[in-house]
Amino acid sequence: MFVSTEQRGLRVLVVDDHDVVQWGFRLLLERQSWVERCLAASSGAEAVEVCRKVRPEVALVDMLLGSESGAEVCEEIHQVSPDTRVLLISGAGVISPNVARTAGAAGFISKDWSAVDVVRAVRRVSQGHEVFAEAPLDSPLSEREQEVLSLIATGSTNKEIAGQLHLSPHTVKEHTSAIYRKLGVRNRAEATRQAQRLKILV
Repeated sequence: MFVSTEQRGLRVLVVDDHDVVQWGFRLLLERQSWVERCLAASSGAEAVEVCRKVRPEVALVDMLLGSESGAEVCEEIHQVSPDTRVLLISGAGVISPNVARTAGAAGFISKDWSAVDVVRAVRRVSQGHEVFAEAPLDSPLSEREQEVLSLIATGSTNKEIAGQLHLSPHTVKEHTSAIYRKLGVRNRAEATRQAQRLKILV
């Protein structure tokens, strides 16, 4: 396959708090003729520092990065390296393109994707395109999950939400976990803020 001049010497950053995931992505990408260097970071702070010094063309950022939100790390990266194209990655399912775009990401891929598809996604993003795993709805939440989220935003506890929606506390907890996963956040405050930005609170 022909590799254009501008695609030679690509610098890629992999941001993930799992060593095995870092190693796998780096091994895969370093084998590509158009990748000059593949770096790694385990936290948002490390990612920002690498981007400040190296200015990679593409950064793969895990949506759930330890106690941090990958979406927020994406925004921090753009503050120090505006031209870095961020590709969010997750092993927890599909997220809405709106979630990724709101954070300033150029795409989202699943860790379940094949090596060929991951390589293709990185290359397409580096060329200025967007790449998204299939997510047919603008809002990734079900109607019930949006109801739970609306009550979370008011400060209601799981027990209070269960009473208002006539659900068991366990069911509310399951809905809450699904909301966090789909929005790529880790707590109530992040979920509320992300939902407000995406205009999906009912």
